[in-house]
Amino acid sequence: MPDLIQKRPHADLTPVVDLTAAHGPGAVRHQLPAYVELMPPCNAACPAGENIQAWLGLAQAGQHRQAWEALIRDNPLPAVHGRVCYHPCETACNRGELDSAVSIHAVERFLGDLAIAESWTPTPTATPSGKRVLIVGAGPSGLSAAYHLTRLGHTVEIHEAGPVAGGMLHFGIPAYRLPRDVLHAEVARIERMGVKIHLNRKVSDLAAARQAGRFDAVFVAIGAHVSRHADIPARDAARVLDAVGYLRDASAGVAPLLGRRVVVYGGGNTAMDAARTARRLGAEEAIIVYRRDREHMPAHSFEADEADAEGVTFRWLTTITDFAGQTLTVERMTLDDHGRPVPSGTFETLAADAVVLALGQETDSGFLRTVTGIEFKPDGTVLVGLDMMTGAPGVFAGGDMVPSERTVTVATGHGKKAARHVDAWLRNAAYTAPEKHRPVTVPMLNLPLFADALAAEQAILAGATRTEGFAEIIAGLDEPAARREAARCLSCGNCYECDNCFAACPEQAIAKLGRGRGYQVDPARCTGCAVCYEQCPCHAIDMIPTTPGERLP
Repeated sequence: MPDLIQKRPHADLTPVVDLTAAHGPGAVRHQLPAYVELMPPCNAACPAGENIQAWLGLAQAGQHRQAWEALIRDNPLPAVHGRVCYHPCETACNRGELDSAVSIHAVERFLGDLAIAESWTPTPTATPSGKRVLIVGAGPSGLSAAYHLTRLGHTVEIHEAGPVAGGMLHFGIPAYRLPRDVLHAEVARIERMGVKIHLNRKVSDLAAARQAGRFDAVFVAIGAHVSRHADIPARDAARVLDAVGYLRDASAGVAPLLGRRVVVYGGGNTAMDAARTARRLGAEEAIIVYRRDREHMPAHSFEADEADAEGVTFRWLTTITDFAGQTLTVERMTLDDHGRPVPSGTFETLAADAVVLALGQETDSGFLRTVTGIEFKPDGTVLVGLDMMTGAPGVFAGGDMVPSERTVTVATGHGKKAARHVDAWLRNAAYTAPEKHRPVTVPMLNLPLFADALAAEQAILAGATRTEGFAEIIAGLDEPAARREAARCLSCGNCYECDNCFAACPEQAIAKLGRGRGYQVDPARCTGCAVCYEQCPCHAIDMIPTTPGERLP
């Protein structure tokens, strides 16, 4: 009985792309099929490193608990991310080149909400290590690190300076985007796993806190909660607020009185949230002033669309030069050949009862400057190595604390990455990330003809009613819709057992091993005709060259 060809590591394969007659069937075989696992673009684009394709496959089969378990191996906050992540996975989705990308975030939200409703909680199975880890900050990066370290067997405590866990998830993202009960439910799940969160406990002396708690390692993830200041003259100015503090107060229910007309200075996502919140707090007019045009704003386009639908107006290519009473002096800008704004010398005045400055945030990392070995950048961020460790042994950092893109999902990914390196350091080892598979692009797929099936639409409140309060404005999918949406996944680069190869083989050289186990190729029967390769819709088969001049058995 000849040995059957099993799945081989992708790195060992050199695919044959020339499938001419010279490589077809005959007395001499030039190639054999091999089942491979490649990298779908959604997985590659996810900052949290989720195996998106795997949990979508389980979700479309109705195996929701298993799908959720697969999802939270990488991300402990799916209900949160299904709402606030900017889903770069969908931007990368190959299906977007055919009709529309899979609405991955909507399925993720469905699974996260279902887990909350059913009170699902994973049970750590790792052997307790006896090691203790301190995490400073209960934002998305700190929560993620705590979760993953707990699953690795370590005892974890979080020290949070604020009165509630969540960090900028709670204080920086308005409730109309992230309902607080959803956030609290996912934090509570992490606590049920054994993570201790100490609120109102600000760490001002890291060495002392580490020694007092007998912590073997530390992960610092305090976020960026300090607003950048604007160098603008102000003479008896209208009420001037910083966006971070203003959004924090609004979240706590102690929002300031803004008046009838509010100007928000800035063009990022925080500026959009500040203007939309002002409308909900009773401002008749909310105006965003930004020195660039819409094409060059840092905010995501859909954020500006949603703000526009809620009555927010925009003054693009405009900068504030002076405050005086309730009057702002603004200068019109023009763009140079490189798209940079330059002053035009044309000035106007705007009336405003309040001005909200949304010019970015910095990290308040001053308490770390007494720790030997830690290096800083001018904006307060901390330099770390590829292992997420600072220059101080056993002190790691991530999220907004380190130079990187500042998003919830990036911070969550940092927490997972740091947890793996902390775990290795505690075990006197080094963590090496596994090799990544080759990526899959649309031209590599052998897609059959199919009718377009556009992404499921999530219901959204009408713009006119959104500003009446802080109720969530976007609804989730129901179970049938979530399953249909998950089924739109093309399973790029990975076998989903469609049986095309099995049915197409003219020599009956392919055997089915049973659901979830894939297929085998019998080399005694295979002629290397590549029909299976050509019929595989997701490129889960490569043709590999055989020994030159090999005769058929």
